[in-house]
Amino acid sequence: MLQGKKVIVVLPAFKAEATLERTYADIPHAIVDQVLLVDDASNDGTVGLARRLGIDTFLHAQNLGYGANQKTCYEAALSRGADIIVMLHPDYQYTPLLVTAMASMIAYDQYDCVLASRILGNGALKGGMPLYKYISNRFLTLIQNLLIGQKLSEYHTGYRAWSRTVLERLPLLCCSDNFVFDNQIIVQAVFFGFRIGEISCPTKYFDDASSINFTRSVVYGMGVLKTALQFLLKKWKLTSPRFLEDREACRLPRHTLP
Repeated sequence: MLQGKKVIVVLPAFKAEATLERTYADIPHAIVDQVLLVDDASNDGTVGLARRLGIDTFLHAQNLGYGANQKTCYEAALSRGADIIVMLHPDYQYTPLLVTAMASMIAYDQYDCVLASRILGNGALKGGMPLYKYISNRFLTLIQNLLIGQKLSEYHTGYRAWSRTVLERLPLLCCSDNFVFDNQIIVQAVFFGFRIGEISCPTKYFDDASSINFTRSVVYGMGVLKTALQFLLKKWKLTSPRFLEDREACRLPRHTLP
C-alpha cells in the first residue's frame, strides 16, 4: 500500500507470452497489493504463463478489442477494492519500475491520474520509436492541446495510473472498444475536471513489443482528431458525443466495499 491506499496493477494482454514474465518481475511488488491480467483471446501461452506466475487472470472468450480489455481490467480492479489502478502493458515496452512514482503522485493527492510520457526527456527516438510514429505523435498531440486547451506532452502512451474516483466517475462504458479508447478516457478526464500529471518514461521498441501497424495507426489518428473535435463541439454545446455524456448507465458498476 501507499499512504494506506490499495494499489492494483492491471495488465491488458494479447499475445504477451514472450514478455510477460519480464514485465511481472520488474513490478515493485513491495507496494503493489495485487496484479490482474485480462487476456483478450490470445492464441499463445499468455494465460498459462500468467497462471504459473500467480497472476489473477481473466479471459475474454473472443477478441473484443483493446478498449474492451481495459474496461474489464478496471472493473476487476475496482471490484477488488483498488484505490489506485496502474495500467501497464505486459509487452515490456514501458518499464514497470515507474509504478511506485506514478502511484505516489495519486496517493499523496497531487493528481487524479498520471500519464507516463515517452516524449518528456527526448527518449522516444533513442528508444527505437519509428520516426513516422514520433512525428504523428507530436502532430496529434499539438492539435489536441490546441482543441482541448491542455499542455500535455503526449496523449498516446499506454502507461497510466488512475485514482478510484476517476474510474468510477468517467462514462467509460460509452467509450470505444478499440484503440481510440486510450484517447477518449484522457479527454473524458479533462472534460470532467480531473487533475492530470505526467512523468518521463523511457520506452523500448523491439521485436516482441506490441505495436499497431501503419493502417491501424492511420485509423487511430483519425479517431484522435475526431475525439478532440467532439470535445470542442461539446464545449460549444453544438453536439453531445456519447462518450462525454454524464450518464450513470455509461459508468462502470459500483462495488460496495467493506
